[in-house]
Amino acid sequence: MTNDIIGTLESLVPELTQALGQASSLDEVEALRVRFLGRKGLLAELMSGMAALSPEERPAVGKAANTVKTAMTVVWEERVQALQSVMQDQALEFFDPSAPSWRPDRGSLHPVTRVMREVCSVFTGLGFEVVSGPEVENDFTNFEALNLPPEHPARDMQDTLYISDSILLRTHTSPLQVRTMLARKPPLGVIAPGKVYRRDSDITHTPMFHQIEGLLVDTHVTMADLRGILTAFVQTVFGHDTKVRFRPSFFPFTEPSAEVDISCVICGGSGKTAPDTACRVCKETGWVEILGCGMVDPAVFAKVGYDPDIYTGFAFGLGVERIAMLKYGIGDLRMFFENDLRFLGQFA
Repeated sequence: MTNDIIGTLESLVPELTQALGQASSLDEVEALRVRFLGRKGLLAELMSGMAALSPEERPAVGKAANTVKTAMTVVWEERVQALQSVMQDQALEFFDPSAPSWRPDRGSLHPVTRVMREVCSVFTGLGFEVVSGPEVENDFTNFEALNLPPEHPARDMQDTLYISDSILLRTHTSPLQVRTMLARKPPLGVIAPGKVYRRDSDITHTPMFHQIEGLLVDTHVTMADLRGILTAFVQTVFGHDTKVRFRPSFFPFTEPSAEVDISCVICGGSGKTAPDTACRVCKETGWVEILGCGMVDPAVFAKVGYDPDIYTGFAFGLGVERIAMLKYGIGDLRMFFENDLRFLGQFA
C-alpha cells in the first residue's frame, strides 16, 4: 500500500509538467497551481489518506510527499518565469524609445506663499526690512511689552494656545517688533511675516494662519506717513483705482488706532455684483476691512527703552489669507489648508 501511495504521489510531477506545457497564460498557470498544490488540491487530497497508514509507513510517505511538493513547486515557478519572459519580450516589440514621454505635473507656489512674497516685496520696495523669529514665545514679548498685562481685558480677544503659564504659541507676529526694538535703536522700519496660532476654527478662522506686521520708528513719524505707506501698499496689490479709508478703532498697543478698509475688489465698490444681486463679500457696503493699524502707544516704547518724547512710530498688521481671499476671490479659508490639487493647480 505504501508503494502504491508513493507511486501515485510521484506521478503528479509529470502530470503537472505536461499540463503546464499546454498553459499559455499566467491565469492558466495559477489555476494549475491551485489544482495540484492548493489547500484542496490533488497533493492535499492524497496526503489526507495518511491517517489510515500505520506509524511505520507514514515517514516514507511523508518524505515522498515533501519531495513531490518541492519538485512541483520548482516546475510551476519555472513555467511562470518563462511566460513572464515571453510577455516582456512581446511588450518590448511595441516599445518605441523615440516616442515622447509623459509630462509630469508642474508644481507651483501655494497662494498664501505667493501673496506673502508679493506683500513683502511691496514693503521692502518702500524701505522696510524683513525680520523673523520664534513661533513659540514668552508672555512678555507676546503680551506684556505690547501694553497687555495679565489682567488686561483685551487678552480675551485672542484665543491663546499656552504651553505653560508663561510660554505660548504666538498669537500675532508683533513679538518680532518687540524683539527688534529691544535689540536695536531707531530709526528702523521692519515687517514681520510668519505663522501665528489661535484656538479658533471655522470658515473664516483656522488654528494656524499667517500674518505680516509692520513697524516704523523715527522722529516726527505721523499718521499721514502711515496712511501714505498703506495706500501705496493697497494700490500696488489691488490696483491703482482701489480706494482706501481709515475708521477709528482700538488696539492696546497703538493710540490712536484705526481699521483700514478698501473698496470691494469683487463688486468694484458698488455693493452689487449684478443689478439685483447683493455682493456677499462686502454685504452691499462697497467696503472690505483688510487690516488694523495705528501710532505706537508711548507705553510700548517705555517697555523697550525708547524715549516716547523723542520717538514716534506706527504699526500695522494684516492677515495674509485675508488678502489672498480678496485677491483671488476665494470664499472659504479652509481651502488653503486642504491640499486639494484641483484648487492649488489654479495658481500654477
